Amino acid sequence: MFEHFFQCPHCWEEISMLLDPSVSNQKYIEDCEICCNPIELTISFHSQELVGFSVNDID
Repeated sequence: MFEHFFQCPHCWEEISMLLDPSVSNQKYIEDCEICCNPIELTISFHSQELVGFSVNDID
């Protein structure tokens, strides 16, 4: 697990999230820890390295 920082697409605050590199392709929804709005995360790892990370608002 490692910490990754990014900007919330709703409130634009910088937030952090722990990412698990043991699963190479991930897509899930979590709430922003600041504004509580849902964020869709798409994450990709290759050989335990983060190669793709995107966040989208759910509206």
